Amino acid sequence: MKRHIQRIALAAFAVVCVYAWGIATDSQALHDSLLRLHVVGASDSAEDQNVKLQVRDAVLASLEEGLQDLTDVDAAVEYVEGMIPKVEAAANRVLAAAGFEDTVAVSVTEEAFPTREYDTFSLPAGVYKALRVVIGEGEGRNWWCVVFPKLCMGTREEFVETANVAGLDEDLTETLEGEYEIRFWLLEKLGELKNSLFASSE
Repeated sequence: MKRHIQRIALAAFAVVCVYAWGIATDSQALHDSLLRLHVVGASDSAEDQNVKLQVRDAVLASLEEGLQDLTDVDAAVEYVEGMIPKVEAAANRVLAAAGFEDTVAVSVTEEAFPTREYDTFSLPAGVYKALRVVIGEGEGRNWWCVVFPKLCMGTREEFVETANVAGLDEDLTETLEGEYEIRFWLLEKLGELKNSLFASSE
């Protein structure tokens, strides 16, 4: 009887280890496959928040054509890094045209993100590669999305197609769509842990 219980316990432990490995693999896949966008408003005033969205649109428009044919996040990061001067210029033109004296600071970095929900999917908390655009003092609310692949816009079908192009497997894609709530919750908690470790290392 004791040996039988031990076998059950070992089998259960093995299942937990395999599942935990899958969660860790999914979390790493998200980190390795996405380049996120983080636009930070100068302040929370209505004017600053409105121009933040205009800056966001200018940033995305300045990058869109060159990103269209890329299927690899490393190539996307290299392209975006090379485009930083043009991204800054496009954003600063928007600010100047709106009568703002603020300018932007643009960088590609690693950054801790909270969980975000979009129309057709959610992204768990975690440390991601990001194009960071800070307007002025950067003391306002944020706008988060994904530069590559273009996940944040379009229908459910477009999201699935784009996720597949980025190399996200079917189970992970369905998890982001909310099909596997426990799996997403575990990804979220692992991401929050990574965020804590990232913050403590800075």
